[in-house]
Formats: sequence, structure tokens, C-alpha cells
Amino acid sequence: MKVVHTNNAPDAIGPYSQGIIVNNMFYSSGQIPLTADGDLINGTVEEQTHQVFKNLKAVLEEAGASLESVVKATVFIKDMNDFPRINEVYGEYFSNHKPARSCVEVARLPKDVLVEIEVIALVK
Repeated sequence: MKVVHTNNAPDAIGPYSQGIIVNNMFYSSGQIPLTADGDLINGTVEEQTHQVFKNLKAVLEEAGASLESVVKATVFIKDMNDFPRINEVYGEYFSNHKPARSCVEVARLPKDVLVEIEVIALVK
């Protein structure tokens, strides 16, 4: 088991890591719209989703993976009414490659953000 950490994504805000590699699989922690410096993006749900993908790309790269090697994504959203807007941004990052996905509305997310995404990816 290998812990993944990059300075190009926000540090974990609790007792967990940005991600873990086990065998040839990378498991990310949920990424929220914090910048690598830890500043919260308080913009629209689209802006928050773009920041989440920026963080996911950074931890995936550090793990030796990429968005193209993601096999499963889990999307947590605060309001299911935002689903079409989040889905549109999501589709910009997963246009040709479409991993399996779950999307659930939750009562609350860390720091009261609008979206959080975690992924599982094959490490190259």
C-alpha cells in the first residue's frame, strides 16, 4: 500500500490521505473545491466542479494514473437540482472515456461545498 500526496492539490483536512494505491488501483479521497493552497472556491456549482476536477487530475497524476484510467467515480452533490449543471462540467472531463459512476444527493458536505467527487483508477 502506498500513500499518495501532491502539493498540487489541497492537503487532507482530517486524518486521511489524498489517496492510496493498492496493487495497481488508486483510490482517491473525495475532492472538494479547495485550491492547492487550501482556499475555498465559493463560486457557482460549475466553478466548484472545475476545481474538484483540477484536484482530481493532480492526485491522479501523482499516483501515475489519469482521468482516462478512472474506472469508477462517485459524485456527491448538495442539491440534485444542480445535477444537470454538474453533469455538463463532468462531461467536459469524461467525454470519450466514460467510467462507471454513482451520483447521490447528500444533506451536507465538508465546508458546505456544493460538490465532492472521489474516483478509483487503474495505475499505469
